[in-house]
Amino acid sequence: MSDKQKTEKPSKGDKVEKADKTEKKKYEPKEESNEMLIRIMGNDIPGSKSVFVGLTKIKGVSWAIANATVIKLGIPKTKKISELSKEDISKIETFMKKIDVYDFLKNRRKDLETGETKHYYGSDLDIRREFDIKRMKEMKSYKGLRHASKLPVRGQRTRSHFRRKGAAMGVKKKKK
Repeated sequence: MSDKQKTEKPSKGDKVEKADKTEKKKYEPKEESNEMLIRIMGNDIPGSKSVFVGLTKIKGVSWAIANATVIKLGIPKTKKISELSKEDISKIETFMKKIDVYDFLKNRRKDLETGETKHYYGSDLDIRREFDIKRMKEMKSYKGLRHASKLPVRGQRTRSHFRRKGAAMGVKKKKK
């Protein structure tokens, strides 16, 4: 190449070889990690999580319930789920089935049908919630009507939020 060719900028039609730095990186799959999963109350919990954090992966177990469980059973919070023995897991499951905590921590206080305060987990919690929403719709309460029309139930604004196709409430667009 002459000196003139080295200093000239290439035109649009000329092909320019790219440096190795700008090459696209090839997809490299991540290494598969065979992480141990522990089954507690029908939920698979990763073994790398601590007991305190791992229990919150169960639907219906809040941070407060997980904390109460760990304290009542005398299990260290930082202990890993994979380090639990079968006896510890069975203790956790029996404690959760007949939970002994304050009523304000439970998720079903003063049930309308029975009047009892209970705590539900997993699919039982989902079923109870569906029945509650269905009951509110049938009696045409304000919350039931909001659920039926797929609008926010707890007083959130609708003018700028909860926009869906055909469900905008506050702002009307000009027709052209």
